[in-house]
Amino acid sequence: MPADLAVIGLGHLGLPLAQAAVAAGIQTVGYDTDPRAFAELSAGRTPVEGSLPASDIRRMLSGGFRPTTNEAELGRVRTAAICAPTPLGPDRTLDLSAVGEAARALAARLRPHTTVLLESSVPPGTTENFLLPLLEKGSGLRGGRDFHLAYSPTRLDPGNRTHVYANTPKVIGGLTPACTESAAAFYSRLTDKVVRARGPREAEMTKVLETNFRHVNIALVNEMAVLCHDLGVDLWDVIRCAETKPFGFQPFRPGPGVGGHGAPVDPGFLPYSSRTPGHPLRMVSLAQEINDRMPQYVIQRCATLLNEHGKSVRGARVLLLGVTYKPDLADQEASPAREIATRLMDMGAQIGYHDPHVLDWRVRELPVPRADSLYEAASSADLTVLLQHHRTYDLQGLAVKAQLLLDTRGATPAGAAHRL
Repeated sequence: MPADLAVIGLGHLGLPLAQAAVAAGIQTVGYDTDPRAFAELSAGRTPVEGSLPASDIRRMLSGGFRPTTNEAELGRVRTAAICAPTPLGPDRTLDLSAVGEAARALAARLRPHTTVLLESSVPPGTTENFLLPLLEKGSGLRGGRDFHLAYSPTRLDPGNRTHVYANTPKVIGGLTPACTESAAAFYSRLTDKVVRARGPREAEMTKVLETNFRHVNIALVNEMAVLCHDLGVDLWDVIRCAETKPFGFQPFRPGPGVGGHGAPVDPGFLPYSSRTPGHPLRMVSLAQEINDRMPQYVIQRCATLLNEHGKSVRGARVLLLGVTYKPDLADQEASPAREIATRLMDMGAQIGYHDPHVLDWRVRELPVPRADSLYEAASSADLTVLLQHHRTYDLQGLAVKAQLLLDTRGATPAGAAHRL
């Protein structure tokens, strides 16, 4: 049976879009070149750790969702959404190779009047200068005339029960006004509000601004955390007071590092434009440098606390609580926990961990012992470090049981633990 929508790339971006489409009654096919992803989805299991739970996958399948590895399916839909991953490369620029592969697969089957959407995180100019030529070359069709093309940045907040797909506004920038309207007609079936950008570059830059806004403000409070500790000031109380200001302030909170799928992007050098402005975002680069230093600062605090209690890091038993990048999720993408564990191991510490969402955790391909009894593990560890505040943790009880507790999230009651 022909589908109305093809979602290309069944990872953290594609699965939520497919879920929203199925819930809206749209016949949806999911395409991925990874046979493992196809097998897992067909069996009702999630192919990507920390994405949709298996119960949601099974509900999608019963609602008509069809995973496939057959490119022919891409030529039978009215709308195709590219949701390929764009990880950071060694030079900290986004790797667009998966987007290119998805574009070539789609182009070979692209039919006239199809609406093509790009949702992957990309540098400004990618839709017009990278994706469009691939689609036109592979299909023999012309964008804006024979098929519609638009960019719409993903706005996902995994685990957020307040802001879900349906009530989160969708930004759209089309190659032409007709492209924008075609994309708007599709997304209006999934969400309550559609916001039209002037074009693809404005929509792409919206994603850059939103992501960098988060990183820059986290960097600010991370620097404040170090300063306040040195001055003997309770930063968490400062934030509590500051967030009562009804204008001009939005609260962010420090932590042991920044994780997740939204990498900071510096579009100062556009790789697909002959008009390279050559003005890198210095504040973004500085923010990344500050946030990258936080795992080392946590190690420094660990060593100082142990030393103050007559113990050395070498040989110390250290228990890490919460190794995911976000509370109450299993996703470990770019979590600072692995770097912190690695540094502590290099210093001779004996590492253990506890996380209700991660049953097996490895550092340098070696399994890290998982605590079965949280209270027993905390009471026997020389130092317990809260890296992620999962809802199931009774922090007041942990503060009583732990010999020494470092709270990097400011989640424990005041005075119950050492805070970042």
